[in-house]
Amino acid sequence: MALSTSLLLVCVVQLLSTVLAKPPHILFIVADDYGWNDVGFRNPDVITPNIDKLARSGMILDSSYVMPVCTPSRNSFMTGHYAYKSGLQHLVILPQQAACAPLNYTFLPQKLKELGYATHAIGKWHLGFCKWECTPTYRGFDSFYGYYNGAEDYYSLSVAGGKDFRDNKTPVNATGEYSTYLYARRAKSIIMEHNVSQPLYLYLPFQSVHEPLQVPDKYSNMYAKVKTKSRRTYLGMVTAMDEAIGNITETLKKKGIFNETLIIFTADNGGWTTFGGNNYPLRGGKATVFEGGTRATAFVTGAGIQKSNYVYPGIIHAVDWMPTVLSAAGGSPDPNMDGIDQWDSLRTAGESKRSEFIYNIDDLKPEICGHAAIRMGDYKFIDGYPGLYQGWYKPDQVDHRHYEELTVNETRPFIDKMMLFNLKDDPNEHVDLSKKHPDIAAKLKGRLEEYHKQIVPANFPQNSKSSAPENYGGFWTPGWC
Repeated sequence: MALSTSLLLVCVVQLLSTVLAKPPHILFIVADDYGWNDVGFRNPDVITPNIDKLARSGMILDSSYVMPVCTPSRNSFMTGHYAYKSGLQHLVILPQQAACAPLNYTFLPQKLKELGYATHAIGKWHLGFCKWECTPTYRGFDSFYGYYNGAEDYYSLSVAGGKDFRDNKTPVNATGEYSTYLYARRAKSIIMEHNVSQPLYLYLPFQSVHEPLQVPDKYSNMYAKVKTKSRRTYLGMVTAMDEAIGNITETLKKKGIFNETLIIFTADNGGWTTFGGNNYPLRGGKATVFEGGTRATAFVTGAGIQKSNYVYPGIIHAVDWMPTVLSAAGGSPDPNMDGIDQWDSLRTAGESKRSEFIYNIDDLKPEICGHAAIRMGDYKFIDGYPGLYQGWYKPDQVDHRHYEELTVNETRPFIDKMMLFNLKDDPNEHVDLSKKHPDIAAKLKGRLEEYHKQIVPANFPQNSKSSAPENYGGFWTPGWC
């Protein structure tokens, strides 16, 4: 009887501790176009002491996957759904396009606000802005400080003939200050002014390290031994971003909430080999469905993460972050999402709940970033054109002074081509097994076709003249769709 009573008390205490647990503050950092081989914990030639320290204080995610380019990944982070179900699977949203992440999807910050969180976004949006309803403060964020498009000058804060920077809805003129400094300062301000009795969600999608390649000289000078200028500048941008992350985490400590903060860091896609990024020894890069374009540099650390100095082998996909973050915050994810709640797996370093995912499915010609690919267990199947960059590029091979312009004719030879890889035995995709194991290839192709039945046609409209910044005082501005 005494034993039964003791067990009952233990169960009650555990239940109460779970129910009464204070939801963590959450810092979700996205590094733009960040290469697999561009972080100190993999490459000692890269200076990232703050990222390295954070990653080793928690778990480096060795099999964390994203989409081949920016917009599709960000859509998945926010919605928990694959981009091909949102019409955002083809390339990215361009400045003049009347497109945005579908408004019928509930974004992660909207769900977090229901749980009592304060929600703030700092940096790159790239989920559409043709009408105000598409923009951050209409999709769950209490505040937004950053830009709507996919890239811009780091100093003039402009792109394609228009200025693009907002403080909430208010246009902001550039002062000539490097944007990474701007984002770090705003993040520090939000943290210091926050009422710690309320949980905080800070979404920090850095502009870094997307092109244009720009950085104050003091950072690129740290890489004087690097021969190619583009690589030298890119690595300087990486180190500037790392410094910003260090300053932000120091502010969390100063505020007294560092230990109560869950920190998630991920790239949105692989490094862009045309602009200094490097994914070696992985194959390919940004704009491909090869591992170099989709296997992200990522880690988790802080509140709730029970293991440290550990490389977590389990598969995580971009669509998993929405339900996982929501679960960590105490919410109940929608079971109909493509994403899987991986919080218990990450919290305890337990087995991943995912063994299968879609890299992308894109039927719109030309499929510049790859047509379609799937992973099931250890096997990966690529159907058709795999994307722009198909080789293995060492760090001194990333100064490509051209951008590959593709046409339908150039992708046509791949229409009937299939590739099969065993990623356990061949993580760098050297050996195509499709002819050796046609039965396995056929199985994965059949599974891919099942997913294909769910596709929403790509929303990739012609450019709209009504979007022109000169219509709005020189700023890229919503209100034209």
